[in-house]
Amino acid sequence: MSSDPWGRVDETGTVYVRTAEGEKVVGSWQAGTPEEALAYFERKYEGLVVEIGLLEKRVKTTDLSAKDAQTAIEHIRHQVDEHHVVGDLAALSARLDKLVESVDSRREERKAQKAKQADEARSAKEALVTEAEELAQSEQWRSAGERLRALVDTWKGLPRLDRKSDDELWHRFSHARSAFSKRRKAHFAQLDSQREDARKAKERLVAEAEALQNSADWGATAARYRELMADWKAAGRAQREHEDDLWNRFRGAQDVFFAARSEVFAERDAEQTENLKLKEELAGEAEKLLPVTDLKAARAAFRAVNERWEAIGHVPRDARPKVEGRMHAVERAIQEAEEAEWRRTNPEARARAAGLTGQLQDAVEKLRKQIDAARAAGNDAKADKLSKELEGRQALLDQALKGLEEFGG
Repeated sequence: MSSDPWGRVDETGTVYVRTAEGEKVVGSWQAGTPEEALAYFERKYEGLVVEIGLLEKRVKTTDLSAKDAQTAIEHIRHQVDEHHVVGDLAALSARLDKLVESVDSRREERKAQKAKQADEARSAKEALVTEAEELAQSEQWRSAGERLRALVDTWKGLPRLDRKSDDELWHRFSHARSAFSKRRKAHFAQLDSQREDARKAKERLVAEAEALQNSADWGATAARYRELMADWKAAGRAQREHEDDLWNRFRGAQDVFFAARSEVFAERDAEQTENLKLKEELAGEAEKLLPVTDLKAARAAFRAVNERWEAIGHVPRDARPKVEGRMHAVERAIQEAEEAEWRRTNPEARARAAGLTGQLQDAVEKLRKQIDAARAAGNDAKADKLSKELEGRQALLDQALKGLEEFGG
């Protein structure tokens, strides 16, 4: 009979292993010595030790699933429980129990991690839905559309939730995208309609502009072109493929008209500039008639100058007030000379002036006598009052005498 601390072989060749519950039969050995029997079953024990060690390492260092780990543990535990090896079976059971604890711990960790990831995914998807619903109301068609497409890519990269939650969130997300697409489509359909209306309106404006381009009615046509330009701006933009062509035709018609007008105006400006030189010379000639010494000769000379003036034609608008003002000044001076001559030679006016002068002289003489009488009587207050009245009458008399002098009197 042979034995060691963990097992023995009896005289019949039966191999036993020692456990806390007592000896357990390992098996029967008839092929050799008892020592060889013990060695064989000890090697089988070492095999379990190695297998457990490898499983411990896998559980610790790899992503071995809890299910696969549990299956491997049960397989080894079954071998330990069958006690077909010789060695410290309790130690192996203890190591397997610790492995179970490790696997359970990792299972809980993964469960918590999975729950955390699910919560994060839910929060992320809810945020995507909220943003998509906000974007659904946007009128920034390009940027909002690009952002919604980016949100779809982000959604695809997130883990799925439970079917119900995932379906509900996706329904809201998809509905927001559809609502935006519907609004954008309606907007651009309306825009297309507006641009078509603008195209038709601008074609009418172009037709009128082209019909006016050869007009020589410069003022009215230029005013109409300004109105057409205002109508053009108010019409809005046509489709891109039509807008530039319509504008080139519209602008081209205006260019034809305004180029012709500019050419005519340039010729007119040159003519009016020459007219200005001639009128300035005539104004200078008229100014030489002043001061008037011979009214008849001055009147005849001015009439001749004015006839030549009227025959010349227009001058530049900004120069007109100055040059015409010079002629008007000469004309007024001659008119004033005529009025003075008329007053001087008019018998009725002279008689009226003489009569007024006589009346004023009589009144002045009378006042002087009244003043002398008042002072002689010692009534200075009355004399002072009459003196003030005398000053007024004397001033009128002086003026009347001056007017009478103009009549040669």
